[in-house]
Amino acid sequence: MNKTALAAAVTLTALANQATAAFLEDSKATLTLRNFYYDRNDKNTANNNNEASEWGQGLIFNYSSGFTEGTVGFGLDAIALVGLRLDSGGRVGKNGHDRNPGQLFPVDSDGSAEDSYSKGGVTAKVRLSKTIAQIGTLQPKLPVININDSRLLPQTYKGGQVTSNEIDRLTLIAGQLESTKTRSSSDDIGMRIAGSSSAADTNKFYYAGGDYKITDDLTAQYYYANLEDYYKQHFLGLVHNWKLPVGNLKTDLRYFNSSSDGKNSSASGRAEGYRSAGYWAAGDSDRGEVDNQTWSALFTYSLSGHWVSAGYQQISGDSAFPFLNQGDGSTAYLFTNRQIGKFTNAGERSWVAEYGYDFSAAGVPGLKASINYVSGDNIDAADGDRKEWERDFRVDYVLQEGSFKGLGFTWRNATLRGNNETDQDENQLFVTYSLPLL
Repeated sequence: MNKTALAAAVTLTALANQATAAFLEDSKATLTLRNFYYDRNDKNTANNNNEASEWGQGLIFNYSSGFTEGTVGFGLDAIALVGLRLDSGGRVGKNGHDRNPGQLFPVDSDGSAEDSYSKGGVTAKVRLSKTIAQIGTLQPKLPVININDSRLLPQTYKGGQVTSNEIDRLTLIAGQLESTKTRSSSDDIGMRIAGSSSAADTNKFYYAGGDYKITDDLTAQYYYANLEDYYKQHFLGLVHNWKLPVGNLKTDLRYFNSSSDGKNSSASGRAEGYRSAGYWAAGDSDRGEVDNQTWSALFTYSLSGHWVSAGYQQISGDSAFPFLNQGDGSTAYLFTNRQIGKFTNAGERSWVAEYGYDFSAAGVPGLKASINYVSGDNIDAADGDRKEWERDFRVDYVLQEGSFKGLGFTWRNATLRGNNETDQDENQLFVTYSLPLL
Protein backbone atom coordinates (compact mmCIF):
# COMPACT_ATOMS: atom_id res chain seq x y z
CA MET A 1 0.00 0.00 0.00
CA ASN A 2 2.79 2.40 0.93
CA LYS A 3 4.68 1.46 -2.22
CA THR A 4 1.58 2.15 -4.31
CA ALA A 5 1.10 5.57 -2.70
CA LEU A 6 4.77 6.38 -3.17
CA ALA A 7 4.65 5.36 -6.83
CA ALA A 8 1.55 7.50 -7.38
CA ALA A 9 3.21 10.48 -5.74
CA VAL A 10 6.35 10.09 -7.85
CA THR A 11 4.26 9.75 -11.02
CA LEU A 12 2.17 12.84 -10.20
CA THR A 13 5.31 14.84 -9.44
CA ALA A 14 6.89 13.81 -12.73
CA LEU A 15 3.73 14.71 -14.64
CA ALA A 16 3.52 18.08 -12.87
CA ASN A 17 7.15 18.83 -13.68
CA GLN A 18 6.56 17.87 -17.30
CA ALA A 19 3.42 20.02 -17.49
CA THR A 20 5.16 23.09 -16.09
CA ALA A 21 8.33 22.68 -18.16
CA ALA A 22 6.95 24.59 -21.14
CA PHE A 23 5.46 27.19 -18.79
CA LEU A 24 8.97 28.07 -17.61
CA GLU A 25 11.01 27.31 -20.73
CA ASP A 26 8.86 29.56 -22.92
CA SER A 27 8.76 32.40 -20.41
CA LYS A 28 10.10 35.79 -21.44
CA ALA A 29 10.83 38.87 -19.35
CA THR A 30 12.15 42.29 -20.34
CA LEU A 31 12.87 45.53 -18.54
CA THR A 32 12.58 48.61 -20.73
CA LEU A 33 14.14 51.88 -19.57
CA ARG A 34 12.44 54.90 -21.13
CA ASN A 35 13.84 58.38 -20.54
CA PHE A 36 11.48 61.05 -21.83
CA TYR A 37 11.65 64.84 -22.12
CA TYR A 38 8.50 66.71 -23.13
CA ASP A 39 8.09 70.37 -24.03
CA ARG A 40 4.96 72.08 -25.37
CA ASN A 41 4.43 75.78 -26.00
CA ASP A 42 0.96 77.25 -26.55
CA LYS A 43 1.28 80.28 -28.77
CA ASN A 44 -1.94 82.21 -28.27
CA THR A 45 -2.89 81.87 -24.59
CA ALA A 46 -4.17 84.76 -22.50
CA ASN A 47 -1.72 84.37 -19.59
CA ASN A 48 1.71 82.96 -18.77
CA ASN A 49 0.57 79.36 -18.39
CA ASN A 50 1.71 78.65 -21.92
CA GLU A 51 4.45 76.04 -21.51
CA ALA A 52 4.41 72.43 -20.36
CA SER A 53 7.93 71.14 -19.80
CA GLU A 54 8.63 67.87 -17.96
CA TRP A 55 11.31 65.19 -17.79
CA GLY A 56 10.98 61.68 -16.42
CA GLN A 57 12.39 58.18 -16.24
CA GLY A 58 10.10 55.24 -16.90
CA LEU A 59 10.67 51.59 -16.02
CA ILE A 60 8.52 49.07 -17.89
CA PHE A 61 8.71 45.41 -16.83
CA ASN A 62 6.94 42.80 -18.96
CA TYR A 63 6.70 39.09 -18.18
CA SER A 64 5.01 36.49 -20.37
CA SER A 65 4.97 32.82 -19.47
CA GLY A 66 4.58 29.86 -21.74
CA PHE A 67 1.67 27.45 -21.34
CA THR A 68 1.53 24.28 -19.31
CA GLU A 69 1.48 21.14 -21.44
CA GLY A 70 -1.72 19.25 -22.14
CA THR A 71 -4.95 19.72 -24.05
CA VAL A 72 -5.67 22.83 -22.00
CA GLY A 73 -2.64 24.99 -21.22
CA PHE A 74 -2.45 27.63 -18.51
CA GLY A 75 -0.18 30.65 -18.31
CA LEU A 76 0.38 33.99 -16.65
CA ASP A 77 1.52 37.42 -17.84
CA ALA A 78 2.48 40.41 -15.70
CA ILE A 79 3.37 44.06 -16.19
CA ALA A 80 4.85 46.58 -13.75
CA LEU A 81 5.26 50.28 -14.58
CA VAL A 82 7.09 52.98 -12.61
CA GLY A 83 7.46 56.66 -13.52
CA LEU A 84 10.04 58.85 -11.77
CA ARG A 85 9.94 62.64 -12.02
CA LEU A 86 13.29 64.20 -12.91
CA ASP A 87 12.02 67.71 -13.58
CA SER A 88 8.65 69.45 -13.68
CA GLY A 89 7.79 73.00 -12.70
CA GLY A 90 4.84 75.20 -11.95
CA ARG A 91 1.31 74.42 -10.82
CA VAL A 92 -1.71 73.68 -12.93
CA GLY A 93 -3.81 76.78 -13.52
CA LYS A 94 -1.68 79.10 -11.39
CA ASN A 95 -1.04 82.51 -12.95
CA GLY A 96 2.48 83.87 -13.01
CA HIS A 97 4.12 80.51 -13.71
CA ASP A 98 5.78 80.00 -17.07
CA ARG A 99 5.55 76.20 -16.80
CA ASN A 100 2.48 74.01 -16.47
CA PRO A 101 2.76 70.34 -15.32
CA GLY A 102 0.39 67.44 -15.88
CA GLN A 103 1.58 65.85 -19.13
CA LEU A 104 3.79 63.08 -17.72
CA PHE A 105 2.84 62.73 -14.06
CA PRO A 106 -0.26 62.77 -11.86
CA VAL A 107 -0.95 66.12 -10.22
CA ASP A 108 -1.19 66.63 -6.42
CA SER A 109 -4.01 68.56 -4.77
CA ASP A 110 -1.87 71.73 -4.86
CA GLY A 111 -1.51 71.49 -8.65
CA SER A 112 2.13 70.35 -8.70
CA ALA A 113 3.41 67.14 -10.30
CA GLU A 114 3.94 64.09 -8.10
CA ASP A 115 7.48 62.77 -7.59
CA SER A 116 6.58 59.31 -8.86
CA TYR A 117 3.74 57.00 -9.76
CA SER A 118 3.33 53.32 -10.51
CA LYS A 119 0.84 50.80 -11.81
CA GLY A 120 0.77 47.19 -12.85
CA GLY A 121 -1.30 44.09 -13.29
CA VAL A 122 -1.41 40.39 -14.03
CA THR A 123 -3.18 38.46 -16.77
CA ALA A 124 -4.28 34.84 -16.49
CA LYS A 125 -4.44 33.01 -19.80
CA VAL A 126 -5.77 29.69 -21.03
CA ARG A 127 -4.99 28.01 -24.36
CA LEU A 128 -7.14 25.39 -26.05
CA SER A 129 -5.98 24.35 -29.51
CA LYS A 130 -5.41 27.65 -31.36
CA THR A 131 -7.64 29.74 -29.09
CA ILE A 132 -6.35 31.83 -26.18
CA ALA A 133 -8.50 33.42 -23.46
CA GLN A 134 -7.07 36.19 -21.26
CA ILE A 135 -8.46 37.93 -18.19
CA GLY A 136 -6.81 40.72 -16.21
CA THR A 137 -4.62 43.54 -17.51
CA LEU A 138 -4.83 44.01 -21.27
CA GLN A 139 -3.23 46.29 -23.86
CA PRO A 140 -5.39 45.84 -26.99
CA LYS A 141 -4.32 47.29 -30.32
CA LEU A 142 -7.32 47.00 -32.63
CA PRO A 143 -9.21 49.36 -34.96
CA VAL A 144 -11.96 49.94 -32.36
CA ILE A 145 -9.78 49.99 -29.22
CA ASN A 146 -6.15 51.05 -28.98
CA ILE A 147 -3.91 51.88 -26.03
CA ASN A 148 -2.03 55.17 -25.86
CA ASP A 149 1.75 54.84 -25.49
CA SER A 150 2.97 58.31 -26.45
CA ARG A 151 4.33 59.49 -23.10
CA LEU A 152 6.39 58.07 -20.23
CA LEU A 153 4.29 54.96 -19.50
CA PRO A 154 1.68 53.13 -21.60
CA GLN A 155 -2.03 52.94 -20.91
CA THR A 156 -3.58 49.67 -19.68
CA TYR A 157 -7.10 48.26 -19.50
CA LYS A 158 -8.74 45.70 -17.23
CA GLY A 159 -11.03 43.07 -18.73
CA GLY A 160 -11.10 39.86 -20.73
CA GLN A 161 -10.34 38.88 -24.32
CA VAL A 162 -10.49 35.75 -26.48
CA THR A 163 -8.34 35.35 -29.61
CA SER A 164 -8.92 32.45 -31.99
CA ASN A 165 -6.90 31.24 -34.99
CA GLU A 166 -8.77 27.96 -35.51
CA ILE A 167 -9.60 28.78 -39.13
CA ASP A 168 -6.70 29.18 -41.53
CA ARG A 169 -6.05 32.83 -42.50
CA LEU A 170 -8.75 34.08 -40.09
CA THR A 171 -8.12 35.71 -36.70
CA LEU A 172 -11.19 36.30 -34.51
CA ILE A 173 -11.12 38.51 -31.41
CA ALA A 174 -13.78 39.35 -28.80
CA GLY A 175 -13.51 41.10 -25.47
CA GLN A 176 -15.00 43.19 -22.70
CA LEU A 177 -13.24 45.99 -20.81
CA GLU A 178 -14.23 47.39 -17.41
CA SER A 179 -11.77 50.18 -16.65
CA THR A 180 -8.50 51.80 -17.66
CA LYS A 181 -5.34 53.22 -16.14
CA THR A 182 -4.43 56.15 -18.37
CA ARG A 183 -0.85 56.94 -19.39
CA SER A 184 -0.16 59.34 -16.49
CA SER A 185 -2.28 57.83 -13.72
CA SER A 186 -2.17 54.95 -11.23
CA ASP A 187 -5.95 54.84 -10.75
CA ASP A 188 -8.53 52.60 -12.39
CA ILE A 189 -11.23 54.78 -13.91
CA GLY A 190 -14.29 54.27 -16.09
CA MET A 191 -14.46 55.01 -19.80
CA ARG A 192 -16.06 57.83 -21.80
CA ILE A 193 -15.62 59.94 -24.96
CA ALA A 194 -14.68 63.52 -25.84
CA GLY A 195 -17.43 65.99 -24.95
CA SER A 196 -18.75 63.98 -22.01
CA SER A 197 -18.86 64.90 -18.33
CA SER A 198 -16.02 63.51 -16.20
CA ALA A 199 -18.67 61.96 -13.93
CA ALA A 200 -20.41 60.15 -16.81
CA ASP A 201 -18.19 57.06 -16.85
CA THR A 202 -19.17 53.57 -17.94
CA ASN A 203 -17.56 50.24 -17.08
CA LYS A 204 -18.76 48.29 -20.09
CA PHE A 205 -16.94 48.32 -23.43
CA TYR A 206 -17.58 45.36 -25.73
CA TYR A 207 -15.75 44.55 -28.96
CA ALA A 208 -15.56 41.72 -31.47
CA GLY A 209 -14.34 41.18 -35.00
CA GLY A 210 -11.64 39.67 -37.12
CA ASP A 211 -8.99 39.87 -39.81
CA TYR A 212 -9.17 37.60 -42.85
CA LYS A 213 -6.23 37.19 -45.23
CA ILE A 214 -7.96 36.75 -48.58
CA THR A 215 -4.53 36.36 -50.19
CA ASP A 216 -1.00 36.91 -48.93
CA ASP A 217 -1.29 40.52 -50.10
CA LEU A 218 -4.93 41.33 -49.27
CA THR A 219 -6.51 41.50 -45.79
CA ALA A 220 -10.14 42.33 -44.98
CA GLN A 221 -11.24 43.50 -41.51
CA TYR A 222 -14.52 43.89 -39.65
CA TYR A 223 -14.94 44.96 -36.01
CA TYR A 224 -17.88 45.95 -33.84
CA ALA A 225 -17.63 47.98 -30.64
CA ASN A 226 -20.11 49.18 -28.02
CA LEU A 227 -19.29 51.66 -25.27
CA GLU A 228 -22.34 51.29 -23.05
CA ASP A 229 -24.48 54.46 -22.84
CA TYR A 230 -22.38 56.19 -25.49
CA TYR A 231 -22.04 54.58 -28.90
CA LYS A 232 -22.19 51.53 -31.15
CA GLN A 233 -19.59 51.35 -33.90
CA HIS A 234 -18.97 49.27 -37.02
CA PHE A 235 -15.57 49.22 -38.71
CA LEU A 236 -14.63 47.92 -42.16
CA GLY A 237 -11.04 47.82 -43.39
CA LEU A 238 -9.12 46.62 -46.42
CA VAL A 239 -5.33 46.48 -46.73
CA HIS A 240 -3.58 45.55 -49.98
CA ASN A 241 0.10 45.32 -50.87
CA TRP A 242 0.93 45.42 -54.57
CA LYS A 243 4.44 44.45 -55.60
CA LEU A 244 5.15 46.56 -58.65
CA PRO A 245 7.95 45.98 -61.16
CA VAL A 246 9.68 48.84 -59.35
CA GLY A 247 8.75 49.36 -55.70
CA ASN A 248 5.65 48.49 -53.69
CA LEU A 249 2.24 50.17 -53.36
CA LYS A 250 0.23 49.74 -50.15
CA THR A 251 -3.45 50.68 -50.06
CA ASP A 252 -5.20 51.08 -46.68
CA LEU A 253 -8.97 51.76 -46.67
CA ARG A 254 -10.97 52.38 -43.47
CA TYR A 255 -14.63 53.10 -42.71
CA PHE A 256 -16.36 53.70 -39.35
CA ASN A 257 -20.11 54.04 -38.79
CA SER A 258 -21.09 55.14 -35.28
CA SER A 259 -24.49 55.73 -33.64
CA SER A 260 -25.82 56.45 -30.16
CA ASP A 261 -26.37 53.88 -27.41
CA GLY A 262 -28.24 53.90 -24.10
CA LYS A 263 -28.22 57.20 -22.24
CA ASN A 264 -26.61 59.03 -25.15
CA SER A 265 -29.77 58.28 -27.16
CA SER A 266 -32.00 60.37 -24.87
CA ALA A 267 -32.03 64.07 -23.97
CA SER A 268 -32.19 63.18 -20.26
CA GLY A 269 -29.15 60.91 -20.55
CA ARG A 270 -27.17 63.55 -22.41
CA ALA A 271 -28.14 66.05 -19.69
CA GLU A 272 -26.47 63.70 -17.18
CA GLY A 273 -23.20 64.08 -19.13
CA TYR A 274 -23.41 61.15 -21.58
CA ARG A 275 -22.86 63.39 -24.60
CA SER A 276 -20.46 63.73 -27.51
CA ALA A 277 -18.42 66.59 -28.88
CA GLY A 278 -19.60 67.95 -32.22
CA TYR A 279 -21.65 70.75 -33.73
CA TRP A 280 -25.42 71.26 -33.60
CA ALA A 281 -27.47 74.31 -34.48
CA ALA A 282 -28.96 76.31 -31.62
CA GLY A 283 -32.00 74.57 -30.19
CA ASP A 284 -31.26 71.22 -31.84
CA SER A 285 -32.82 68.52 -29.64
CA ASP A 286 -30.16 66.02 -30.74
CA ARG A 287 -27.29 68.07 -29.30
CA GLY A 288 -24.59 65.73 -27.96
CA GLU A 289 -25.93 62.58 -29.64
CA VAL A 290 -23.41 60.34 -31.44
CA ASP A 291 -23.99 60.38 -35.20
CA ASN A 292 -20.82 59.90 -37.21
CA GLN A 293 -19.49 58.32 -40.37
CA THR A 294 -15.75 58.47 -41.03
CA TRP A 295 -13.99 57.05 -44.06
CA SER A 296 -10.36 57.37 -45.12
CA ALA A 297 -7.84 56.09 -47.63
CA LEU A 298 -4.04 56.10 -47.54
CA PHE A 299 -1.71 55.08 -50.37
CA THR A 300 1.99 54.45 -49.67
CA TYR A 301 4.63 53.89 -52.34
CA SER A 302 7.99 52.54 -51.16
CA LEU A 303 11.28 52.00 -53.00
CA SER A 304 14.89 51.52 -51.84
CA GLY A 305 14.38 52.91 -48.34
CA HIS A 306 12.11 55.78 -49.44
CA TRP A 307 8.37 55.94 -48.81
CA VAL A 308 5.78 58.49 -49.88
CA SER A 309 2.20 58.52 -48.59
CA ALA A 310 -0.89 60.44 -49.64
CA GLY A 311 -4.35 60.15 -48.14
CA TYR A 312 -7.75 61.66 -47.51
CA GLN A 313 -10.25 61.48 -44.64
CA GLN A 314 -13.89 62.62 -44.52
CA ILE A 315 -16.03 62.95 -41.38
CA SER A 316 -19.81 63.18 -41.77
CA GLY A 317 -22.60 63.56 -39.22
CA ASP A 318 -23.22 66.05 -36.42
CA SER A 319 -20.88 64.52 -33.84
CA ALA A 320 -17.12 64.20 -33.73
CA PHE A 321 -15.54 60.79 -34.37
CA PRO A 322 -16.20 58.75 -31.16
CA PHE A 323 -13.48 56.69 -29.49
CA LEU A 324 -12.39 55.98 -25.92
CA ASN A 325 -11.03 59.24 -24.53
CA GLN A 326 -10.69 59.91 -20.80
CA GLY A 327 -9.00 63.27 -21.32
CA ASP A 328 -5.52 61.99 -20.42
CA GLY A 329 -4.15 60.81 -23.73
CA SER A 330 -5.93 58.64 -26.26
CA THR A 331 -5.35 56.97 -29.60
CA ALA A 332 -7.76 56.84 -32.53
CA TYR A 333 -7.25 54.35 -35.36
CA LEU A 334 -7.08 57.10 -37.96
CA PHE A 335 -4.37 58.26 -40.36
CA THR A 336 -4.85 61.74 -38.87
CA ASN A 337 -3.96 60.63 -35.33
CA ARG A 338 -0.86 62.82 -35.11
CA GLN A 339 1.55 63.95 -32.40
CA ILE A 340 -0.69 66.82 -31.26
CA GLY A 341 -4.00 66.78 -33.13
CA LYS A 342 -6.37 64.08 -34.33
CA PHE A 343 -8.54 65.92 -36.90
CA THR A 344 -11.74 64.22 -35.71
CA ASN A 345 -14.14 67.19 -35.64
CA ALA A 346 -17.67 67.11 -37.04
CA GLY A 347 -17.64 67.77 -40.79
CA GLU A 348 -13.86 67.85 -41.02
CA ARG A 349 -12.11 66.72 -44.18
CA SER A 350 -8.36 66.13 -44.09
CA TRP A 351 -5.53 65.60 -46.55
CA VAL A 352 -2.47 63.62 -45.44
CA ALA A 353 1.03 63.57 -46.93
CA GLU A 354 4.23 61.94 -45.66
CA TYR A 355 7.77 61.31 -46.81
CA GLY A 356 10.23 59.08 -45.02
CA TYR A 357 13.59 57.41 -45.53
CA ASP A 358 15.25 54.39 -43.97
CA PHE A 359 18.98 55.13 -44.05
CA SER A 360 19.82 51.42 -43.99
CA ALA A 361 19.55 51.64 -47.76
CA ALA A 362 22.39 54.18 -47.69
CA GLY A 363 24.61 52.12 -45.40
CA VAL A 364 23.46 53.64 -42.07
CA PRO A 365 21.36 50.92 -40.42
CA GLY A 366 19.20 51.97 -37.48
CA LEU A 367 18.54 55.51 -38.72
CA LYS A 368 15.10 56.60 -39.98
CA ALA A 369 13.54 60.01 -40.60
CA SER A 370 10.11 61.16 -41.74
CA ILE A 371 8.01 64.30 -42.17
CA ASN A 372 4.21 64.27 -42.11
CA TYR A 373 1.68 66.97 -42.96
CA VAL A 374 -2.08 66.99 -42.31
CA SER A 375 -4.43 69.77 -43.42
CA GLY A 376 -8.03 69.83 -42.19
CA ASP A 377 -10.87 72.17 -43.13
CA ASN A 378 -14.68 72.37 -43.30
CA ILE A 379 -14.90 71.96 -39.48
CA ASP A 380 -18.49 72.70 -38.44
CA ALA A 381 -18.74 75.63 -36.01
CA ALA A 382 -21.21 78.38 -35.09
CA ASP A 383 -18.94 81.08 -36.54
CA GLY A 384 -18.48 79.27 -39.85
CA ASP A 385 -16.20 76.52 -41.08
CA ARG A 386 -12.86 76.31 -39.32
CA LYS A 387 -9.55 74.80 -40.37
CA GLU A 388 -6.26 73.51 -38.93
CA TRP A 389 -2.99 71.96 -40.02
CA GLU A 390 -0.14 70.03 -38.39
CA ARG A 391 3.42 69.28 -39.47
CA ASP A 392 5.31 66.46 -37.71
CA PHE A 393 8.99 65.64 -38.04
CA ARG A 394 10.53 62.49 -36.56
CA VAL A 395 14.05 61.00 -36.36
CA ASP A 396 14.84 57.56 -34.90
CA TYR A 397 18.23 55.96 -34.37
CA VAL A 398 19.10 52.61 -32.77
CA LEU A 399 22.70 51.59 -32.04
CA GLN A 400 23.52 48.46 -34.04
CA GLU A 401 26.62 47.22 -32.20
CA GLY A 402 28.84 47.69 -29.17
CA SER A 403 28.13 47.50 -25.45
CA PHE A 404 24.94 49.54 -25.82
CA LYS A 405 23.56 47.73 -28.85
CA GLY A 406 19.80 48.34 -29.02
CA LEU A 407 19.93 51.75 -27.31
CA GLY A 408 17.38 53.91 -29.12
CA PHE A 409 16.96 57.65 -29.59
CA THR A 410 13.85 59.42 -30.91
CA TRP A 411 13.19 63.10 -31.55
CA ARG A 412 9.65 64.17 -32.45
CA ASN A 413 8.84 67.77 -33.37
CA ALA A 414 5.34 69.05 -34.19
CA THR A 415 3.62 72.32 -35.08
CA LEU A 416 -0.17 72.78 -34.95
CA ARG A 417 -1.84 75.89 -36.37
CA GLY A 418 -5.38 76.99 -37.24
CA ASN A 419 -8.47 78.68 -35.86
CA ASN A 420 -10.00 75.59 -34.23
CA GLU A 421 -7.45 74.81 -31.51
CA THR A 422 -4.72 76.63 -29.59
CA ASP A 423 -1.59 77.02 -31.74
CA GLN A 424 1.07 74.68 -30.36
CA ASP A 425 4.72 73.77 -30.83
CA GLU A 426 5.87 70.50 -29.28
CA ASN A 427 9.14 68.59 -28.86
CA GLN A 428 9.59 65.08 -27.52
CA LEU A 429 12.90 63.31 -26.82
CA PHE A 430 13.02 59.58 -26.03
CA VAL A 431 15.98 57.44 -24.99
CA THR A 432 15.03 53.77 -24.65
CA TYR A 433 16.84 50.57 -23.82
CA SER A 434 15.41 47.07 -23.30
CA LEU A 435 17.14 44.45 -21.17
CA PRO A 436 16.12 40.83 -21.76
CA LEU A 437 15.87 39.14 -18.35
CA LEU A 438 14.68 35.72 -19.51
